Order: sequence, then structure tokens, then C-alpha cells
Amino acid sequence: MKRLIYTSKIFLSVYYAHMLEYRAELFFWILSNSLPLILMGVWMQASQAGEFELTPEEFMRYFLSVFIVRQFTVVWMIFDFEREVVEGRLSPKLLQPIDPVWHHVAGHLSERFVRLPLSVVLLALFFFLYPPAFWLPGLGDILLFIFITAMAFALRFLIQYTFALFAFWTERASSLEQFWYLFYLFLSGMMAPLEVFPPTVRAVAEWTPFPYLAHFPAALLVGLPVNFIQGILVMVGWGLLFFGINRWLWRKGLKQYSGMGA
Repeated sequence: MKRLIYTSKIFLSVYYAHMLEYRAELFFWILSNSLPLILMGVWMQASQAGEFELTPEEFMRYFLSVFIVRQFTVVWMIFDFEREVVEGRLSPKLLQPIDPVWHHVAGHLSERFVRLPLSVVLLALFFFLYPPAFWLPGLGDILLFIFITAMAFALRFLIQYTFALFAFWTERASSLEQFWYLFYLFLSGMMAPLEVFPPTVRAVAEWTPFPYLAHFPAALLVGLPVNFIQGILVMVGWGLLFFGINRWLWRKGLKQYSGMGA
């Protein structure tokens, strides 16, 4: 256990120092995830006609929550892993007594710590320019939100890592992520809350992993009604499925890997 803690501290400190070099670039990455803030204004204006279940204030709080979720669930490891395989840079990591994926995990977690103050500054600026947007959730909602957001990040990371393993067979594994992102964009609740979806579409979407990567944690923070038990079970179920596929692809991929690309 001591060795595990020591190794984790070393990994996190090294990647934290690395991410600090990209503070300015990180700020632009945060701004690139501001689509929910843009859509917030659109849906608030549309809801004033009274044709939706949510009020303008609920739309405002929902999209702000989605923006926060997006800051802590963004994943890019497939692009790094793809380059490692294609360029043969995975080889030295395979010689280390640790699974190479932990390099990516440490990089993502360290980036969250660097991103946090920048995200808080951006939110504070938004609240300053638009005071009606400010609200204070209950402590229980905040704690539950943090827990579910961590689960959402873990699930999204696992899904993308599974897609990344196809780099052992193709030089463009990232194209799978781009195709997957189309479904994520529309079914995760980032473009619109699931409450405005047709009932049939929503019923189907709730059994896919997409709503639980953005809508589910955001709805918990805002206080919208959700099926909490179903949400947890679906997230765990998809996580176990992708974990099994991931380990199978890893074993097969290592046999395919040539050291100089797939």
C-alpha cells in the first residue's frame, strides 16, 4: 500500500508539473467546452413560450451544471495512445513494471487540478456578468454530484481507452471516437436536457451510456427528477462490459503490436 501511494504521488506530481506548462492553452480548452453556455441562452429564450417542462431558470441551471460536468469529464487519451502505438513510443512503457494506462490516468487527473481554478474564475466571471444565474445547491446534492461526475469520468475514460486499443490494428483509431462523439453530442444531454426529448427517444437513450456522461450528474445538481438506482446500474453495467472488451483487446493487441506501429 505504501508503495502504491508513493508511486501515485510521483505520477501525479510529475504530470501536474507537465500540465502547468499548458495553463494558457488549458484556458482555451475550457472555452472550447462552453457550448452548453451558448445553448443555455437559446433554450431559455425558447422556454419563455411555455412549451417545455422546464422553466427558464431550470434551463439556466441545467446548462451551467452541464458546463461544470464537461470540465471534469473531458478525455483525450485516444489521441495520445494512438500516437504512441503508431510511432512506437509505447515500447519503453511496456518495459516498466506498471500498466501504461496509468500514465494517461495520472495525466488526466493532474489536468483536472490545473483546470479547476481556471474553471472557477470563468464561472465567477459569468455570475458577475449575469447575477440571476447564481444559485447554491444543497450540500447533499453537491456531494452526490461529485461522486456521479467521478463515475462519469471513469466510464468515459474506459470507453475511450477501449476505442484507443484499436490503434493496434488501424492508424486511425481516433475516427471511432469521432463517430461515437456524434451520439454523445445529442444523447448525453449536452445539446438539450432529456426532459425535452420525445418519450420514446428518451426511454431508449436512458439505457445507453450517453445520458449518464452529462445529463445524469447535471440533473442531480439542479434537482431534476431522475431514476438514481437505474442510473447507477446502467453506468456499472456499461463499465463492466467495456472493461471486459478492453482487457480482451489489450491481450490481442499486444500480440499484434510490432514496436514500430500496428
